[in-house]
Amino acid sequence: MTESRFLIVESVAELRTRRRALNGTVGFVPTMGYLHAGHLALVAQAARENDHVIVSIFVNPTQFGPNEDFSRYPRNTERDLALLRDSAVDLIFMPPVAAIYPPGFQTAIEVSEVSQGLEGGRRPGHFRGVATVVCKLFNLVQPDRAYFGQKDAQQVAVIRQMAIDLDFPLDVVIAPTKRAPDGLALSSRNTYLTLVEREAAPVLYRALLGAALAYHEGQRDSETLRQIMLEALAAEPMVAVDYVSVADAGTLREQEGELTRRTLFSLAVRIGKTRLIDNLVLEAVAPKTG
Repeated sequence: MTESRFLIVESVAELRTRRRALNGTVGFVPTMGYLHAGHLALVAQAARENDHVIVSIFVNPTQFGPNEDFSRYPRNTERDLALLRDSAVDLIFMPPVAAIYPPGFQTAIEVSEVSQGLEGGRRPGHFRGVATVVCKLFNLVQPDRAYFGQKDAQQVAVIRQMAIDLDFPLDVVIAPTKRAPDGLALSSRNTYLTLVEREAAPVLYRALLGAALAYHEGQRDSETLRQIMLEALAAEPMVAVDYVSVADAGTLREQEGELTRRTLFSLAVRIGKTRLIDNLVLEAVAPKTG
């Protein structure tokens, strides 16, 4: 086990200085901290595919709405650094809020279409905050590749579109959702769940799997697939459904009638005071002929 060689950087000026000293490719893993195995898997992939790795830890206030959980979002810097201690990370960027949003800051990035509906429809301004902070981080870090998890499917779509539209010279790499043994997607917000709520939470994945099984068995009617997810969620009395969605995986537009394209099954629920999301992507299957 080797001692980590990472440096902790808090200022924009020092980040730029340290970044210029790195020769070769750079992989970037942006996080809001309270790291889990999903984050560490992204760091490991970045290390395999690049000469250097930079991780950011920044709880971004602009992506939280007025009734959301910015103040109570889990934070534990000492724990995060301990988890990264033996990873191949070169720099950890941990800026104060004022370094990202200095006095007089007044610019925002809006990705108009893929930010609509789903999470965007229920969390006004959320993806503007996400796009703005990720745009700034891309500009500061200048990575060759940036790594995100599939669990936040709409966030991934927004970031990918922003990178295309603004001509960022990098690859947005999407890794599969990391799950607990019972199927629950790993998330920093899982820490909010009580023991009883945690036992109920795998119903999200069961609902998605039920719809996926029906799809693979030939069911193509979008409304029938939504009902399969709803019925699975209804079997768990602790769940309050926010939405279930059967959408085009590229545009994120809700689909009606028979599915013919690559499809995103997604859902959001509340269990107690905790809001959880999850999704699966189903590849298009050619219709039967003859």
